[in-house]
This record gives sequence, C-alpha cells and structure tokens, in this order.
Amino acid sequence: MEKRVLLLKFGELFLKGKNRREFLKLLKNNIMLKLKDFKCNLMETQGRLIICDYSLGDEDEIVKNVQMMFGLIGVAIAQEIDTSLENIEDEVLKFDLSGVETFKVETKRADKSFPMNSMELDKHLGGVVLGKHPNLKVDLYHPDVTIFVELRVNGKAYVYRDLLPCAGGLPLGSAGKGLLLLSGGIDSPVAGYLMSKRGLALEAVHFHSYPYTSIQAKEKVIELANLISKYCGNIKLHIISFTEIQEQIHKNCDEEYMITIMRRIMMRIAERLCKANGCGAIVTGESLGQVASQTMQSMTVTNAVVDLPVFRPVIAFDKEEIMDIARKIGTYETSILPYEDCCTVFLPKNPVIKPTIKRAEFLERNLDIDRLVENALNNEEILEIKNY
Repeated sequence: MEKRVLLLKFGELFLKGKNRREFLKLLKNNIMLKLKDFKCNLMETQGRLIICDYSLGDEDEIVKNVQMMFGLIGVAIAQEIDTSLENIEDEVLKFDLSGVETFKVETKRADKSFPMNSMELDKHLGGVVLGKHPNLKVDLYHPDVTIFVELRVNGKAYVYRDLLPCAGGLPLGSAGKGLLLLSGGIDSPVAGYLMSKRGLALEAVHFHSYPYTSIQAKEKVIELANLISKYCGNIKLHIISFTEIQEQIHKNCDEEYMITIMRRIMMRIAERLCKANGCGAIVTGESLGQVASQTMQSMTVTNAVVDLPVFRPVIAFDKEEIMDIARKIGTYETSILPYEDCCTVFLPKNPVIKPTIKRAEFLERNLDIDRLVENALNNEEILEIKNY
C-alpha cells in the first residue's frame, strides 16, 4: 500500500539522552498546535515524525508551517510503501529525471532485518535507475539529484527526492520563557527569533512615548510581534507608556546620561514584568559597540539594576549579519519603516559611552523611580499575538 506523507527530521534532540522523550513530547505538541487548522495525523517511528492523512490541497501550507518549527531540521514529501525490494525498486523508478546528468541513491536502514545493508542497497538501486536511464552518471559527492530511501522499523519504507530545510534549534518552550525588549528596529526581532531557536518561549515589552512617538510606530511594533510569532509562538505583548519617565529624565538628569538612565528604568520595568509573568530572563537586541548605549560599560551599568540574566544573542553580530537574518525571517521591511521609537526622543548630542554605576545612581536621586515605574506598570496595555 502506498501513501503520500511528510517525513520530519529533527537534529539536536538526538543529543539529549535520557531527556529526549520530554523534548520530543514538546516538539510533537508544538507541531499539532501549529497545524491545528489542518486535518492531519502525526505519527512517530524511530527517530522520525510523520504527518499523514492530510488533504493534498493543504500540503504546501502544511510544509510552509512545518518549516518554521524550531526543533526540526528538515521535511520531505515522501511516498510511504510496504518494505520490500520490489516496492522500493518500483518507487525509485517513478522519479522524473529528465534534464538530470548525475545522481546518487542514499539509503538509511533502521530496519536491520532487511537482507541488504545500506551500501548494498545504494548500489543495487543505483543500478536499477541506470537500467532505465543509461545516460545518467553516478556522482557520490555533488550529484544533481539524490534519491533518498529510508527503511524504518514499522515495516514501511519512505522514498523521496528533496529534503526541505526547517528552522532547526530546539523545541519552543524547552528552555523556559523570556521577556523580549521589542523596539521598532531591526535588531530586537532578530534577537527574539534567535533565542526562540534555542527553545525560549517569549513575551515582549514595548516602550512608547506618545505623543512624541506616533500611533504608527506602535502599530509597527505590533506587526513585528506578529511576524516573529510565526516562528516564536504566541506572544503576550506588554505596551508601556514611557512618556512621563522620559520627560522627568530630560528635566532632572544630565543630558549625556539620559539614555543610560532611560535604559536602567526600562530594565527595572522589564524585571517586574518578568517576575509577574514567569519569565526567567530578559532578551535585548544589543550589539556590542553599535551605538553609545551598547558599549561594554553601558551594558554593565544597565545590568546592575536587575537580578535576572540578560540574553543578548546578537552581541557579536555586525549590522549586515543582523539584517540578513531579518530578511530571512521577514521582519526587515517592517523594521525599516520610518516611524520613530522612544529611544530617539530627547536624544542627546553626545551620549556618554563609558558611564559608571556611581554617577548613574547619583543622578537617579533626582527621580522618584519607584513611583515612575509603578505608574508605567499600572497603565500597561496587553495584546495577545497568536499564531499557534
């Protein structure tokens, strides 16, 4: 019996030893959540997940969704057949190899009861293909086409030609949950994507300064959250008014320290949100040396006000590298829309690049920080961004 299926491959989960079952359970749950709008079934067989019993009309959309799943490294549209040499021979001969000059057959034999080993089956099936296409040549290193055959222990063989890449990484949620500082720029959506690739589920916080920043700037950030949620799962977005805080900093603190103190208050608010929402870390899009607030000294001063770890996944990336990822995940065009964010409000001409904790603490005495933080949190707006 022959059936068209999607064969899913996962990578790092093989390294998880005794914890592998927990990671796999989470991955399977994530897949079914992602595909909840499609009628299909998910099965498991010795190192592979298989999506079956779906409508062929949904196949392209299912594949597209699966490719965004963290924890998977590849998906193949495969034919599932009963394991026999005759069935496998018939299946490999069905591929259209017109215009192809070189090929190879690559076999994985998980079913050790099959009489041929992988190398013997590769040679045999290669000969079968050459019998029908005598003008082809075998190239084991750089073939135009690779025909894949997998023999699983469920008594089924899976034959396919193309392996499509998936997002890789670890299943979403396997590393806990973090809070992303989401601005309207290029860097922070990429930072969120990269941390989710390592298994971190996300909530996000955005600071806006209406009327100094526009409604369009806020809508831009909501759209960025929606775009990354296709990879990062459902995101609770906390929108915090930062207007009063920035006005008070501008009025009462040295101009060169305005960004430093602003960032310290953002971190205080982020920590409060983390503790209230079960987030174990703060995530930012800071890249070392990119701007004045992203020097080693500046990061040390902002880190000093929180007890949680601060993850900066793009810390060593240059701008081109970050932009390349933004284009890949579809956030770049939205990020470059010309709407201001709160970090550009009251921007000093010469921000300090080597601030000290002592000086920042001295200037903060001019502010009622507890009241400012409390007011901001009491007036937060919460949006649920759902893509799972």
